[in-house]
Amino acid sequence: MLKQRTLQSLTKAVGVGLHSGQRVELTLRPAQPDTGIVFRRVDLPLPVDIPISAVAVTDTRLASTISNAGAKVFTVEHLMSACAGLGLDNLYIDITAEEVPILDGSASSFVFLLQSAGIVEQNAPKRFIRVTQPVEVREGDGANVKWARLDPHHGYKLSFEIDFHHPAVDSTGQRVVFDMDTGNYVRDIARARTFGFTRDVEMMRANGLALGGGLDNAIVMDDYKVLNSDGLRYDDEFVKHKILDAMGDLYLIGKPLLAAYSAFRSGHAMNNKLLRELLSRPDAYEVVTFEDARKAPPGLAQLAPAW
Repeated sequence: MLKQRTLQSLTKAVGVGLHSGQRVELTLRPAQPDTGIVFRRVDLPLPVDIPISAVAVTDTRLASTISNAGAKVFTVEHLMSACAGLGLDNLYIDITAEEVPILDGSASSFVFLLQSAGIVEQNAPKRFIRVTQPVEVREGDGANVKWARLDPHHGYKLSFEIDFHHPAVDSTGQRVVFDMDTGNYVRDIARARTFGFTRDVEMMRANGLALGGGLDNAIVMDDYKVLNSDGLRYDDEFVKHKILDAMGDLYLIGKPLLAAYSAFRSGHAMNNKLLRELLSRPDAYEVVTFEDARKAPPGLAQLAPAW
């Protein structure tokens, strides 16, 4: 049987929120089978649990925000991407503020934390959402079109194309395909950092955003070039970060997908819209388990190797 996974022990991290600039502490704790991934606002007078789900997403401006009972946590996508890449099913995430810390701007610090705590199997079947019919959402037309799509696939494959007109981005790959069966999330995707432009920083900060951002946790560009002294971690780091984000956004459905995801100029809002469209069509998906782990897609069955 292909089994659910949780942590062996708890682990902690301290950082600042990308947008809020607030200091925040995270404690990642093991959870029982079938718990799912649950954020817990422990800084409130009465702690509030926020279980992940597609309908718990209440804001998608520049990040994915989840809410419950008046409490919220935003910028969850990088941590969720790490959970997706490592195949974690059950986890409590205690948090002392309303934003997940940005750490280095990628998912690699979260991967390190999770793997350092140890990932163990549990005596319960791992449940997948298998897409059985194509589902697509689309907005705009012509030069303004953007879309995201899920197709049936025995495994998990993601294809993303960006369309930024900027010298530093144009000189790198604008499209990437990542297949969990043949790729390595920790090596190929997890280190890709979020990115932004100096021309947008003043406007964002005037609106209370990007207060914790800087060269140590983002790729920053002026009108011509990357300003980070160490350059890029991948030749195609920009589009790989969009894959990283998409994996985190899609994992908010609450279970790993068996599907091929493809997107053009998509973002947090469209990724969530795609999940809601899938869930609105009971004929387009089914929940499955693998009693024989050998019949599961290898990229989703094997525990990711440690660093």
